[in-house]
Amino acid sequence: MSQPDLFGGSELAPASAPSPEAERAAALRELLHAHAHRYYVLDDPSIPDAEYDKLFAELQALEAAHPELLTPDSPTQRVLGKVLDGFTPVRHAVPMLSIRTETDTEASGAEAFDARIRRELCLTETDPPVAYAAELKFDGLAINLRYEHGVLVTAATRGDGEQGEDVTQNIRTVGQIPLKLQGAVPEVLEVRGEVYMRRDDFEALNERQREKGEKTFVNPRNAAAGAVRQLDPAIAAQRPLSFFAYGLGEVQGWEVPATHSAMLDALQAMGMPVCEHRTVALGATGPDGLVAFHQRMGALRDSLPFDIDGIVYKVDSRALQERLGFVSREPRWAVAHKYPAQEQLTQVDGIDIQVGRTGKLTPVARLKPVFVGGVTVTNATLHNLFELRRKRVRVGDTVIVRRAGDVIPEVVGVVAGERPAYVPNFRMPVHCPVCGSTVVRERGEVDHRCTGGLFCAAQRKQALLHFAQRRAVEIEGLGDKLVDQLVDGGLVRTLPDLYKLGVMKLAALDRMADKSAQNIVAALEKSKQTTLPRFLFGLGIRHVGEATAKDLARHFGQIDRIMDAPEEQLLAVRDVGPVVARSIRTFFDQPHNREVVEQLRAAGVTWTEHEPSAAADAASLPLFGKTLVLTGTLPTLSREEAKALIEEAGGKVAGSVSKKTHYVVAGEEAGSKLEKAQTLGVPILDEAGLQALLASPSPALPEVPPQD
Repeated sequence: MSQPDLFGGSELAPASAPSPEAERAAALRELLHAHAHRYYVLDDPSIPDAEYDKLFAELQALEAAHPELLTPDSPTQRVLGKVLDGFTPVRHAVPMLSIRTETDTEASGAEAFDARIRRELCLTETDPPVAYAAELKFDGLAINLRYEHGVLVTAATRGDGEQGEDVTQNIRTVGQIPLKLQGAVPEVLEVRGEVYMRRDDFEALNERQREKGEKTFVNPRNAAAGAVRQLDPAIAAQRPLSFFAYGLGEVQGWEVPATHSAMLDALQAMGMPVCEHRTVALGATGPDGLVAFHQRMGALRDSLPFDIDGIVYKVDSRALQERLGFVSREPRWAVAHKYPAQEQLTQVDGIDIQVGRTGKLTPVARLKPVFVGGVTVTNATLHNLFELRRKRVRVGDTVIVRRAGDVIPEVVGVVAGERPAYVPNFRMPVHCPVCGSTVVRERGEVDHRCTGGLFCAAQRKQALLHFAQRRAVEIEGLGDKLVDQLVDGGLVRTLPDLYKLGVMKLAALDRMADKSAQNIVAALEKSKQTTLPRFLFGLGIRHVGEATAKDLARHFGQIDRIMDAPEEQLLAVRDVGPVVARSIRTFFDQPHNREVVEQLRAAGVTWTEHEPSAAADAASLPLFGKTLVLTGTLPTLSREEAKALIEEAGGKVAGSVSKKTHYVVAGEEAGSKLEKAQTLGVPILDEAGLQALLASPSPALPEVPPQD
């Protein structure tokens, strides 16, 4: 059966008697649209993700069996289309014009706009104040969405205002944008708004780019624009975008409400996302109301989840808008009242190294102080050596510094031609600036790391928390707050110091009762009896997770044999490859790490050399010998829960995808691991697929044997 043309027109041929399948498909579409609206627009999901996935899968199966049931508004069509050679031009039925910018960031900017409007309307001081709609000026990309009979048929960029580009297939991947409007809908309705990227989504995207060693984006606006203009819709779908509606283009068959604010309410009722921060709730009239809104949003600016660069004021009455008209292709009835920029220029005085809680070394630019994003910035992250080299940052350069919200300030670029003289490239240190341990960068990774985890003061808190966690040595009651007190108070400098704590020392801490102190001491005493796999895992050796720790304990039997094993012997352990072997060898080659192990022994920490044997034969477990990789967020299982289930079923969870990976379990916002799995042809499972594997003694899905 041939595939129907989903976008050949807005009307479908009438069916005389819908089949049961057609009725079910229609019901599923409506149900999925309603749930998607609650999830993406209202942020109030009414069913678990797993239930939504089941409904979605049912609709997919119906459409696969009956292609004639496919419709342009089907939720299954959000990611659709082949890679394009280029974008098709789209002429706007109503021009997409820009608005005038008021660069005066003080209250006088709003007052000047109000005075100009009153002058244009020939109003005197005795006339009542003009009602204005005030809303946020989003820092994104303007888009025109064309709906015919309530169904999205075209999405286009602003372009030059007269003609834009057809980006429909990419806009369909934006979950917040409805494919079908709700309620009574006009014959034609063009909704205009802003596609943007949330700050947390932007940071996550750039982190994924850094992990892959690829180019990062300068700011959320550039990232959003790049995603919208991506020729491959599958890539666009992996870049999380959001949308807010704020205006109209062409309209047919609808009596547009008399005010701008009422029009936004009407769009919201149709299912369009409209920002809550607007004057509908404030009732602002005249310049005083505009000034108050501008100041209030300025105070909230850093806490908003997205970037704004100002407030847009509009005369609320559409009748008055028509009277005021346009000048130089800008509406007289609107203005953008800007905020101070979140990007500024300054000079790099030096480049320092910061050692994080996990041992990662981050180059940090020491800057001439500059006021940006509401604070004075003196340092900005350069992320890693590769990012620093890609941006060509050197001491003495004039650079662009960005700070938005609570995001750490970063250097996003160098101003060409401003370097005062030749300065050599920055080089990463070979020894940790905090503890002097060897600094390493593993092949294929972008980050340099300190190898002195147990010894390095910068990693002290993280090392203690890792050692004390339930899956390691387990010291009940030793959490973040207590570790902060112990380290900041100088009571604990290394792991063995934990076992020197007594009731009196602990009881002297803030908000620590005698009973609580006694409980901690008892938990410390109990933790002295552990197992070799738990002890190994608790040491925090990079790449040595619970499963690898068990394999090492099973293979060598004694801690001393592991500490002294050369790489060739380590490689003989099940699932230990060159990266893991090198990491273990590097860890135990540091004298201070070996000293910590000896001091823990001297403190009375002992372990049985093996975990208690399982009752079931390991070879009969459903995932025996299988290596899985987890990526993204699963609907119902946390990462730790999924990992525990896999290991209980005999499998191993690895941190990276390779030819030896049997399955990748992917959830929402899966990143580079999913892409690598697709490249290598590794089978990809969702949570339901994982549960199917766990439920059967033999995998229900086809197996791909590890490649050499």
